[in-house]
Amino acid sequence: MIVDRIDRAILAILQDDASIPVADIAESVGLSATPCWRRIQRLEADGYIVKRVALLSADKLNVGVTVFVSMKTSQHNREWFERFKAVVLNIPEVVEFYRLSGQTDYLLRVVVSDIAGYDAVYQELIRNTQLFDVSSSFAMETIKLTTALPLGHIAE
Repeated sequence: MIVDRIDRAILAILQDDASIPVADIAESVGLSATPCWRRIQRLEADGYIVKRVALLSADKLNVGVTVFVSMKTSQHNREWFERFKAVVLNIPEVVEFYRLSGQTDYLLRVVVSDIAGYDAVYQELIRNTQLFDVSSSFAMETIKLTTALPLGHIAE
């Protein structure tokens, strides 16, 4: 699929606010509603739009403490990884989970209400998996937080 400047404009609008009516998006990009809706459907079908969600307030929901957890393991086999992955995926406070190259094997972003909440997550991790080293860093201030992806790299 070729993504043109209109598709990029549509994507930019939707990732800023997915609740904007199609008619308003269409007007912004210079289309009528039906062709704009077809483009949105095509962008979804082709996997450019993965999901539409509501972003919630961590503070209002009392999960305003962000903890970055770096982990190292001496286990590098599929069986261990599948067990570890199942444990991590089952912890709702873990909102991001990455396998990394370099000194750290895995990185988690955890959101909790307080240190005791993080300790419960930590206890769950060490109770159910074998880890070599766990290092936790508490975010003191959020300077930039966005879900918007850069769109300038899409080739036409």
